[in-house]
Amino acid sequence: MSATTEIPAAQGPGQEIKENKKTLSRRNIRIGLGFVAPALIVLSIFVFYPTVKTLFTSLTTDRINRKGHFVGLHNYVELFTNADFWTDFRNTVVYAVVYAPLVVIVALAFAMLLNRKDIKGVGFFRTCLFMPYIISLTVASIAWSFLLSPSLGLIPYWAKKFFGVQHMDLLGSKSTALATIILITVWKNFGYFMVIFLAGLQGINPDLYEAASLDGANAWQRFVHITLPGLLPTFNYVVIFGLIGSFQVFDQVFILTSGGPDRATETIVYRIYTEAFGNGKMGYASALSYVLLIMTLIIGVIQLVWNNKHEKEEIG
Repeated sequence: MSATTEIPAAQGPGQEIKENKKTLSRRNIRIGLGFVAPALIVLSIFVFYPTVKTLFTSLTTDRINRKGHFVGLHNYVELFTNADFWTDFRNTVVYAVVYAPLVVIVALAFAMLLNRKDIKGVGFFRTCLFMPYIISLTVASIAWSFLLSPSLGLIPYWAKKFFGVQHMDLLGSKSTALATIILITVWKNFGYFMVIFLAGLQGINPDLYEAASLDGANAWQRFVHITLPGLLPTFNYVVIFGLIGSFQVFDQVFILTSGGPDRATETIVYRIYTEAFGNGKMGYASALSYVLLIMTLIIGVIQLVWNNKHEKEEIG
């Protein structure tokens, strides 16, 4: 018997093109992975691993100086049944609800004012208002602690001299401490959001304002029907980052009030710090961290859903 040999079928042009595309795709994937590998390594070390490790720690009784044992959801149950946590939760939510709208309003107001072309030295004023954001929050908080000091501060001195207010202690009173911290943080951060609003305002076509003026629209109508819709993407960015940042308030609380007076300014992040490094309860502090993470994710998801819904309504 004679052996039969199989002759491979000739590949057509279409098959060659498909194989070339597969080869090119695999090469692009390798190249892409090479570019993102450094970032993935950094994220794995400083984000992904700590996130997973914190989750496991929240299910244990680990302390800062010794290993604990697995307790499941005990830390979360203890957390939600603790009255101090609900005080911290309320303070954090109040801070976020007041701070985020206030910093947006102040930033937008100054952005619109400094977006005018008829103001001389507008660049100088923009720089001055942006400067507080560059200053370290720690340094700014220390400076404000001196300014507000009841015995040495300039602000209590001026309040006494010009308005007759005796013994002003804004950071030492339960009724004013949190509001004072909010105002200090607005002063510190509004310059950053102002610059973002300025970029958004300069992206709006000036012909729209001119056409609206010719149609008889006043300043308020131009603001409502041109400026606000044109700034919608900027608003989304500012609001979501303002809210997320407000949930992470710590430095100014730590320096100015240490959570006092009588827990009036104690926030969740400050409580995480005191539980972890003050009481050494790493498991409990990790549970607090995950509760804060879930709160932040809920706010982010709500904002994204609202943005997508609004964009679909505009397209429709």
